[in-house]
Order: sequence, then C-alpha cells, then structure tokens
Amino acid sequence: MSEAAPEVPLVDLAAQRRRLEGRIEAAVAAVLDHGQFVLGPEVGRFEEQLAGVGGVAHAVGCSSGTDALLLALLAWGAGTGDAVFVPAFTFAATAEVVALVGATPVFVDVRADTFTIDPASLAGAIEWAPAAGLRPVGIITVDLFGQPADYGEIEDVAAAAGLWVLADAAQSLGATFAGRPVGSLATATATSFFPGKPLGCYGDGGAVLTDDAQLAERLRSLRAHGQGASRFDHVRIGLNARLDTVQAAVLLAKLDIFDDERVDRQAVADRYGERLAGAVTVPSVRSGTTSAWACYTVLTPHRDRLTGALRRTRIASAVYYPKPLHHQPAFRGFPTAPQGLPVSERLAGEVLSLPVHPYLDVPTQHRVVDAVWAAAGSAP
Repeated sequence: MSEAAPEVPLVDLAAQRRRLEGRIEAAVAAVLDHGQFVLGPEVGRFEEQLAGVGGVAHAVGCSSGTDALLLALLAWGAGTGDAVFVPAFTFAATAEVVALVGATPVFVDVRADTFTIDPASLAGAIEWAPAAGLRPVGIITVDLFGQPADYGEIEDVAAAAGLWVLADAAQSLGATFAGRPVGSLATATATSFFPGKPLGCYGDGGAVLTDDAQLAERLRSLRAHGQGASRFDHVRIGLNARLDTVQAAVLLAKLDIFDDERVDRQAVADRYGERLAGAVTVPSVRSGTTSAWACYTVLTPHRDRLTGALRRTRIASAVYYPKPLHHQPAFRGFPTAPQGLPVSERLAGEVLSLPVHPYLDVPTQHRVVDAVWAAAGSAP
C-alpha cells in the first residue's frame, strides 16, 4: 500500500460532521440566541428522547460518563466499609468513582469471549468480601466495547446477595439484551457522550437512566450542588455536574441519525466477522444480544506485529486496555477476587481494536482486512 494512501481513523467524526452539516450549527445557534447555557430547554428535550432510547421513564443528563457513575453511587449512599464489585478489565473510571466515595472496589474477572464480567468470579468475590471486613452493597457491570454484560446471570447473583446493579453503559447505548434496550437492564444505567462514543457530543457529557422516580430526583439534586426546592436550598452534599445546553443541542441533532448509524456499525462488524476469522480471534456476541460496536476488538498473540503492519499502511488501531486495573499503580492496594484474574491479565496482552464507525466504506474496510491478513502471513 502506497504511503500516499489516506489514513484510516478508528472513528471518523469528520465524516459524521459532513453528514450533519448545517444541523449542528443551527442547533448551537438556537442556544446562543436564547442564552440559557445551563439547563436550558434542549437539556430537557434531550433527556426525554434519551429516556425513550433506553426504554425508561427518566434520563438525567450530567457532565461526563464518570460523573454519571459517581452521581449514582452518591445517590445510593455508597461509602466507607462498602464493597462494590467491578471488572478488572475496563477503563479506570469504573473503579475510581468507587474509591472517590470512600468505598472499596473489589476487582473480579471477565469472560474471555465477551470481555464482560464473569458471574462465577463475581459470586466468589461477594462470598469472600465479609471475611475481609467489607460489606457487599453493589455491582458495576461494564458493557465493554458495546456488548451488554450477561444481566440475567448477574441479576441472579445480585438478588441472592441483596446488591444493587449499576450498568456502566459508556460504550453500549443502542445495544440490546434479551430484547430489552441498554438503559433498562439495571436499576440505574450510566452512559457517556465522549466524542468517540456511539452517541457522542463535542466535549464531555453523560447521563443516568432509570425507572426509579425517587432516584432520578436525587440525581437531579446531586448534579446541581445538592439543591432542593430552590437554588439556595441545599438538602445534600452534591456536585457541579450538569450537562451543558450546547452539548445537549449537539446530542439532539445526532440522535436524528443514531439508529441509522447503529445499523451501519453492525454492517461493518458483520463484514469483519466474515473476513477476519482465521487471521485473528474475532469478537463473539452472545445469542439474544446486540452490540453497539463502540470498538471492534480482536485478539491476537502477535499484537506488536499486527499494530506495526497497520501503522505502516496508515491504518489506526488502539489497545483498550494495556493493563488490567489491579496492575495500575492507583489501584494496587484494592482487593481482587479470590480465584485471581487470569482472563483479564491475558486479554490485556492480546486485545487490539480496529477501525469501526458508520462511515467505513467497503473498499476502505477491505484495506484493513488485507493488512490484518498480511500480518498474519496469509490472505483472506
């Protein structure tokens, strides 16, 4: 492949921008005209539409996906002495919010085929925690790379132990499990609108989705300094964690094409699955589940060779994540599941994410496929 070949990005926000040309500008101009930059009318409209996407009664916009997780923990009162169980193979935000509220993140393993939390490892950690002086209170699942965790088995484990479940759906909005949309699979669901997500804004943003009206009321209070009935009535310790009106306007415009983009992402994933099997281990989607395909992550024991080959042909790739959380310096003091975390440790050495987005045309995708096969020493 010639060096003059155009670069293939992981996510093509520029192509999406061209598709939405004029609509984003009009949406932002409307906010500039009315001047309600904090909790303006676009925020309420976006929350209503987002709740519909998630199949729930309430969506509470906030300043980031991390703050969405944090607000939920604050609303439930998680704190010192509490154990919250999180997968070791995920982004740092999932565990850091637990530590920030004073609770203890307990790391559990994930399944090798879906990258999502392993209910057997989870059950073992819950059983072990009281002996370590910890009080199990909740589970944060992670729908890693866009596929929902196994909420059927996880809910069974949670119900047996009397724990709440918080879905970390930063990567999975638009996916389904057993015919139910992400947003309705747990008591509360936190999601992110970081620009590269399946639904992304032009900065940071997030939301919590729930059917629990009282929880939604606490979340709205917590995102605005713990406000009560009026601006200067503070009924709880809260945060400044509101979703900006400008970002809500951008998200409203993007929601218009969200379903179309989801279909196009699936088509890209299907083509990869058909053409890459044999060169690398392609991701597996559980029966009865759909993925949002925030990332298309393959497994290879020859990752360095593959990333080098892709780099030489101007194709982007990324490693999500090169270290499981229990190996990160910030988290080394926190406990792990009693049977260890072998799958998380292996995956960290073998995962590689390839370009996936709704605007990846077939010829460009064939470029990616050919480069992967060339690195594997064969041809598709």
